[in-house]
Amino acid sequence: MSAKPSERDETLSGPDQRQFDWRRAYARRLIVTDVLVLSWVVFGVQIAWFGVDSEDVAFQGNESELAVSYTAISIILLTAWMISLSVYGTRESRVIGTGSQEYRLIADGALRLFGLVAIVAFLLQINLARGYVLIAFPLGLIVLSFSRWMWRQWLSVQRARGRYMSRVVLVGSSASVEYFAKELSRQPEAGYLVVGACVPGSEARAHTGAVSILGDLDGVREAMVATQADTVVITSSDDLPPERVRMLSWALEPGRQHLVVAPSLVDIGGPRIHTRPVANLPLIHVETPKYEGSKRFAKRAFDIVASGLGLALLSPLLAVIAIAVRLGSAGPVFFRQERVGYNGKHFEMLKFRSMVVDAEQRLIALQEQQRTEGNSVLFKMKDDPRITKTGAVLRRFSLDELPQLLNVFQGSMSLVGPRPPLAREVALYEQHVHRRFLVKPGITGLWQVSGRSNLTWDESVRLDLYYVENWSLTGDLLILWRTLRAVLGRDGAY
Repeated sequence: MSAKPSERDETLSGPDQRQFDWRRAYARRLIVTDVLVLSWVVFGVQIAWFGVDSEDVAFQGNESELAVSYTAISIILLTAWMISLSVYGTRESRVIGTGSQEYRLIADGALRLFGLVAIVAFLLQINLARGYVLIAFPLGLIVLSFSRWMWRQWLSVQRARGRYMSRVVLVGSSASVEYFAKELSRQPEAGYLVVGACVPGSEARAHTGAVSILGDLDGVREAMVATQADTVVITSSDDLPPERVRMLSWALEPGRQHLVVAPSLVDIGGPRIHTRPVANLPLIHVETPKYEGSKRFAKRAFDIVASGLGLALLSPLLAVIAIAVRLGSAGPVFFRQERVGYNGKHFEMLKFRSMVVDAEQRLIALQEQQRTEGNSVLFKMKDDPRITKTGAVLRRFSLDELPQLLNVFQGSMSLVGPRPPLAREVALYEQHVHRRFLVKPGITGLWQVSGRSNLTWDESVRLDLYYVENWSLTGDLLILWRTLRAVLGRDGAY
């Protein structure tokens, strides 16, 4: 006699039960905190607004009628907001944990709800207090986003421990499964735990990589059962014709097991990718990156405003650092160096001097020692003897980079972008690395917040090129926020 669904769930073994339940459990927790956050905002604004100023109250009558009326509106608004969060899929497992999609969906839902409230109020001639509405929506969006960010930090910690993860079986060629396993292990916060792979039979016998081979392409279903996996990721389709992929998707358990097909394209950001079904074919349209127009104007305008404010607000700190550098060791306050920037043009980059005056003369002797530290192009040495005591403190918190705000204001650099290289480094570049010069170099960038000085050259290039291909103003803001966290972190820079 077959077990009932509820009995079946209870009899599942540990990992399988956890993987089956974590999405719903996490979503339930988000629902609770979303209700608490929005209740605090909506009713808090109601109490604060009408307690201070009652002249904009639209409902006539005594105070008890007023309280009942706006309490009802607050309840309706709260309910509609919660429905909006569900309709826009802000608690779906595919958007939580990493990326900006979760925050964009929250913002889209709030903006559309705000527009709907305005339309309904206009059509029904409901004279809502403007301050009540104009404060509740932006405040709710900010506090709700912060709440989700806090949950994301918690989830990242759990995923670093191997919990709240999708258990993944990779399917494809030996080389492709190795590549995807490496990339997924690099970002555990994405929520994919690779438990093994299935590759063509001939490759399985010769495979020597780190991924555990569970069988050939005919044994995917058995591999999932053995590892209690809930997700199949097809990393290459050379040996998997469309009919075979479709049969594999039919063999998965609906609602519990998932199929992901990874395209051959890598390092392409989500906003450039659009899926469009044509003639029953799920075609993926990839927009070519744009380096001109309104996006570039917005980036430049943001650079001017932010660098100008930064120079004005940080001027006392800049003066203190200048005095400390001057008193710390003999030599000038600023270090000026020619770098290669936008479109390959050379410019003079400013930094607070953090090394001894003859640092460049000592460089050649140190470069041979650096080659053993994993970076043959970009010179970075953990215990560089040329750094002064004051310079070590400045570098630890990246304070030596602050004069580059002048470069940003003047236009030779941007706040966010690839690292500005030296001419001798450019001479060692492979051809594809020159794509870094399609945008202005930055004070900070994606590679700085993804490992800072501990990355290899290939990893630094990959991250810089990813930024060049997918940059956006929203992405720049996220990188600036991550830069602050990285600077204040345990390791800092060297």
